Parts: sequence; C-alpha cells; structure tokens
Amino acid sequence: MKSAAATVEEYLDELSPERREAVSTIREVILANLPDGYVEMMDFGMIAYSVPLERYPKTYNGHPLSYAGIASEKSYVSVHLMNIYGDPETERWFVDSYKATGKRLDMGKSCVRFRKLDDLPLELIGEAVSRIPMEEWIRRYEASRPPKKRARPKRG
Repeated sequence: MKSAAATVEEYLDELSPERREAVSTIREVILANLPDGYVEMMDFGMIAYSVPLERYPKTYNGHPLSYAGIASEKSYVSVHLMNIYGDPETERWFVDSYKATGKRLDMGKSCVRFRKLDDLPLELIGEAVSRIPMEEWIRRYEASRPPKKRARPKRG
C-alpha cells in the first residue's frame, strides 16, 4: 500500500496506532544505526533512507540511491535492506544471524516482512543498517551497473 504522504510525519499519521508504534520503533533503530550521509525521506510511498541526489545524482531512475526503507503494507510491515540484496556474503550473514535469534524469517530479495514487532530482531536490523558507509554503498552501486557503451566515431 503505497502512501501519497509527502513527509515521514504525514506517513506516520496515516497509520493505525499499532502500526505507527511498530514503524516508529524500527525508524528509531535505523536512525540510531544509519551511517553518516544517508538521509531519511519519503520515496516510492515508504520511509526511505537514501543517498541524497545532491551527493549522487547519477541513478538509473532519477530517484535517490536507496539503502533501506520501512513500509506498512496491507497485512504486514516490511523493512527493506538493499545492502543484503546486493551482497551474497552479507545476505548469508543476515539470514544466519536472523535464524540464530529463533524468530521466523519471512524475506524477499531485499525486504523482511513481519506482522508483529516482536517477530523482528531489532538489534540485528540496526547491525545490518550500520554495515555499509555511504561512500562504499555508492562504490558498490557503480560497480553493479553495466559498463557504458562507448560512442563509435562517425565514418566520413
């Protein structure tokens, strides 16, 4: 359920009290662990933590380079962790660490879905968010992009 909220505060105000509490708690964990340089904003209808366009405008879609996010969906809340999707070693670490908590992992490519806040290991979410400084995230993004084709000289 994408939101049309323009600010994080508007987004939180749209949520039921239970959802607001869960999203606000995750937000606090992310903000406490977010490396320097990333900014909190609304993007793609969710709370996003991204590289500002002023720092890195060369994204493929014109949106800020996303690092993490929180979304309240119809029947669950999701925490998006792009650094897990983009790095198999980090993904293995995260999955193994999550399972070690004894909590059930419901994960897509980059999102962890849960119904109750107690189902989410908040300390692990904070640790995952803290792993990659912004400049390293930009470097990884650039390395993942296909090389640009060189223009062929015109034949005359």
